[in-house]
Amino acid sequence: MQNHHLDIPALPVLLPLGVVLMVVTGLALGARRMLTIRRLLAGWAAGWYAVAILGATMLPMRLSWGGGELEANRLILEPVVSMRPTDFLLNIVMTVPLAAVLHVVFGVRDQRRVVLTGFLLSLAIELTQAALVLTLHGNRWADVNDLISNTSGAYLGFLLFHRLMRSARFRRAVERCSFARPAHAAPIAV
Repeated sequence: MQNHHLDIPALPVLLPLGVVLMVVTGLALGARRMLTIRRLLAGWAAGWYAVAILGATMLPMRLSWGGGELEANRLILEPVVSMRPTDFLLNIVMTVPLAAVLHVVFGVRDQRRVVLTGFLLSLAIELTQAALVLTLHGNRWADVNDLISNTSGAYLGFLLFHRLMRSARFRRAVERCSFARPAHAAPIAV
């Protein structure tokens, strides 16, 4: 049986995706009559953060089918024992900004929801990577340590963001670029 493969490069996918997210952000804010330069920049930063996560966790990607052996070594199911310290630290850092993004764009303010979102985001990434390894000989690793480190990063990011929000100056700056409507604002008729 002949082995076939598909290479999915990073930049030709990520750059157009980032531009599309920028346009969608502008249109969504405009439709809600909330378009300001601060909100637009915050939305663009959140979109490029999502693009960066996609790039860091999935791309470039090499898939193959029609032959070859299953690379079970790409599935790391033992926590800590097989941990690569640098990867663990980078995965923590990757999800530290998540609390700020969730707060500004989606109005998520409580610790439980931030940590749960970090966990579910990481779980989705790791399950996708595992499925690609098992079905299409994907070139990524599905690692339980990434799940632990990404969730830890979301928690640490929440603690840091929550601490920064104690500063009135920082809190005002965040509120000016937040997509969430203030509690005292009247709903906008569409």
